[in-house]
Amino acid sequence: MYRSHTCGELRLEDVGKTVVLAGWVQRSRDLGGMTFLDLRDRYGLTQLAFDMETNAILGEQARKLGREFVIQASGTVIERSSKNKNITTGDVEITVTELKILNTSKLPPFTIEDETDGGDELRMQYRYLDLRRAPVLQKLRLRNQVALETRKYLDSKEFIDVETPVLIKSTPEGARDFVVPSRMNEGQFYALPQSPQTFKQLLMVSGFDRYYQIVKCFRDEDLRADRQPEFTQIDCEMAFVEQNDILEMFEGLIKYLFRTVRGVELVDTFPRMTYAEAMEKYGSDKPDIRFGMEFIDLTLLTQGKEFVVFDSAEIVLGINASGCSEYTRKQIDELTEWLKRPQIGASGLVYIKYNTDGTFKSSVDKFYSQDDLKAIAEKAQAQVGDLILLLCGEINKTRKQLSELRLHLGTELGLRDATIFKPLWVLDFPLLEWDEENKRYHAMHHPFTSPKAEDFHLLATDPGKVRANAYDLAMNGVELGGGSIRIHDRTLQSQLFDLLGFSKEEAQAQFGFLMNAFEYGAPPHGGLAFGLDRLVATMGGSESIRDYIAFPKNNSGRDTMIDAPSPLNDLQLKELGIKLR
Repeated sequence: MYRSHTCGELRLEDVGKTVVLAGWVQRSRDLGGMTFLDLRDRYGLTQLAFDMETNAILGEQARKLGREFVIQASGTVIERSSKNKNITTGDVEITVTELKILNTSKLPPFTIEDETDGGDELRMQYRYLDLRRAPVLQKLRLRNQVALETRKYLDSKEFIDVETPVLIKSTPEGARDFVVPSRMNEGQFYALPQSPQTFKQLLMVSGFDRYYQIVKCFRDEDLRADRQPEFTQIDCEMAFVEQNDILEMFEGLIKYLFRTVRGVELVDTFPRMTYAEAMEKYGSDKPDIRFGMEFIDLTLLTQGKEFVVFDSAEIVLGINASGCSEYTRKQIDELTEWLKRPQIGASGLVYIKYNTDGTFKSSVDKFYSQDDLKAIAEKAQAQVGDLILLLCGEINKTRKQLSELRLHLGTELGLRDATIFKPLWVLDFPLLEWDEENKRYHAMHHPFTSPKAEDFHLLATDPGKVRANAYDLAMNGVELGGGSIRIHDRTLQSQLFDLLGFSKEEAQAQFGFLMNAFEYGAPPHGGLAFGLDRLVATMGGSESIRDYIAFPKNNSGRDTMIDAPSPLNDLQLKELGIKLR
């Protein structure tokens, strides 16, 4: 027996017990006559005490222990004279009578404590050490809880957990596939699934009725804080349902998870907003509604005043930063430079201050009178002390830029409180996106999304105006998940493939198995997939998903710990029939 108790278990009621603990040495304090060690495992810390007067040999042995040595200690639980209220075992300590070194350790490249001195790349290189830190462990315990409670909820709703293949067929729609060469079928390739989309639809055709899976998915796309090349979905599908059935079911799941895991009660009914409204008000299909600053269309009020920048713009949009009229010129210049960064690409920023004396100060008051500025302020519902910020240009580009500025200001002003959770359903996405470069339509979600029934007639006449029977759940500016009612009719599916530029032969070659299945009594069905990583990070109040994944990749898609991806040797390439250029 290596231990009788964990390092987070002992309390005052255990005083007098003889115990055995095992774990890692976190820190050591030599006070002359006494030496104290903090012993750590995944459950917590316990202080070990070594008395030089009682046992000098044991005390000398303790002084030689380094950080991260693995040890076993036996002794008696006593009440601490100097209690530590910051740890759960802070009322007691162990008077050690026997000590055994189970393994030594090199000096770690960073301190393994809550506040570490290790940078991101260093910690990712030594991730197995970083995982010993309590904050990282707590994040992964949160992930475990969410996954466990998800299974409980879905099981209670008659969902069946079904595994689907990881080696599948490559498809041209959506993000790039990761491909896997087949040795037994030379010159041919599998793909890793971007999602189990077609398989879960086939399960509905099979009569499974309610399916779920907590499943790995893979997308070869550029990375950012909330993206990894491999990620985990809570993937769900239901048959004989309409959109509202799905929204209610998964509102229930999210409310259940927040209640049981975080002790947070969300609103009874999640608000709903169309995609068009979300873009018009927030410039985003995943708006953060914890704060206001909705967009104000100021195009009509600002044009015709001989300010060429506004006169030539397709749209002029503003936001009202309440109470920020005291922003200095330096602060506004910093905002302007922030907007001019290549990743945002704004050409400039116009401001209007509503001064405390009722007058207006603007960067364009050469072109706009006090009455003009007052009219703009009234449209923005501004009050004394407010600051109106304006951007202009092409509609979609300006909305995106202003959305970034809105979120940036929300963070600066402390309006994005990580302890507040505001869910929002975004509905009625466009079915198709026009690719100007290739002169063709792409599916905004995927090619199996059903159009809204009332828009069927537009497929033949004006496909760009067709709305999808699709929905996303956003929370705090993050897309937690999304889904749609699926096409379950071969004729309608063929019509959509035609619109997407597939020939009959291409559609049959890529998706013939699904089209054929639709001819054998496919039920109406739909589903939704949540990003488990994003959901857990949002519940934990973080923007980055990396700390909620045990072994994540860096921003270049590399695992620096195991040094992957890596080259194959010549023999492997020969077996696969691959020659590198």
